[in-house]
Amino acid sequence: MANVAVIGAGSWGTAISLVLADNGHDVLLYGREQEHVDEINSSHTNSFYLKDAPLPESIRATTDMKEALDGRSIVFLVVPSSAIRPVSKELNSLLTKPVTIVHAAKGIEPKTHKRLSEIIAEEIEPSKRRAIGVLTGPTHAEEVAVRKPTTITIACEDLDVADEVQELLTNDQFRVYLNSDVVGAEYGGALKNIIALAAGMTDGLGYGDNAKAALMTRGIVEIARLGVKLGANPASFSGLTGIGDLIVTATSQHSRNWRAGNAIGRGEKLEDVLGNMGMVVEGVRACEAAHFLAKDAGVEMPITEALYNVLFEGKSPHDEVKKLMRRPQKHEMEQVFHFEE
Repeated sequence: MANVAVIGAGSWGTAISLVLADNGHDVLLYGREQEHVDEINSSHTNSFYLKDAPLPESIRATTDMKEALDGRSIVFLVVPSSAIRPVSKELNSLLTKPVTIVHAAKGIEPKTHKRLSEIIAEEIEPSKRRAIGVLTGPTHAEEVAVRKPTTITIACEDLDVADEVQELLTNDQFRVYLNSDVVGAEYGGALKNIIALAAGMTDGLGYGDNAKAALMTRGIVEIARLGVKLGANPASFSGLTGIGDLIVTATSQHSRNWRAGNAIGRGEKLEDVLGNMGMVVEGVRACEAAHFLAKDAGVEMPITEALYNVLFEGKSPHDEVKKLMRRPQKHEMEQVFHFEE
């Protein structure tokens, strides 16, 4: 049995806590909202984030981060990408011994364009962290919470640490694969949100299955093109953190990114959609960051550019689709395997 802290009592943090508790580990879940923490401790539910999902009674919750970290050797950091830097700073001030840190967020910091593990490494001193891992893949918290079969990837440069995390989480409903490509895992998890947002938009526009299939297929190509340019292993984008995560996020109404894109496609304003969602839509932040990353790296990302024009430049979705359809003709296989032009 391991002593584990889960920082973040949203839907995904709660679902990860459930998996850990099912496997017999001692889980202490940190949340900011007292009412959510009280509900977890008294009713063993977290109904604001996970309706109809009873939690194991062994899961305890607290609003005191110091208490959450006390005596814990492994820390799962499960907060929105925008909170990774401030929460990492707080962790650094509270940690008294080196721990394994596994983040389960998906995003890129807009202003710095840094990956989340890079931010964690900047903010938490080396003496206070044993290793940094990335837990990512095609996982809707709503399905994990009711124990539907799910697969996921733990990426870490130290495969011994990755193996430990794999053992912590694996059970009959939750299967974990290893990957040493942290760069590819993080870019796959962040950039697929852009394509999922665009996929929701095509559905909102009424374009049908042909258009969405094309969008997803060409989308994974431009994700891989940028990821490889920035140091990722191209094989990662054919796995759970690439194609797998894109499929689940671009095709399901569980997906906040799909729902937000769908609303925009039906004519709603971006600011209204974000205000009504009540939860973070990572694809919006990722699109802004990827727009500038691609320009800096000299990488062509036409779908990302089209979505950026709709979200931030006020361009018509219909006009941007026409521009995509009339781009210069390309050779498909050269684009897939060489990641060029």
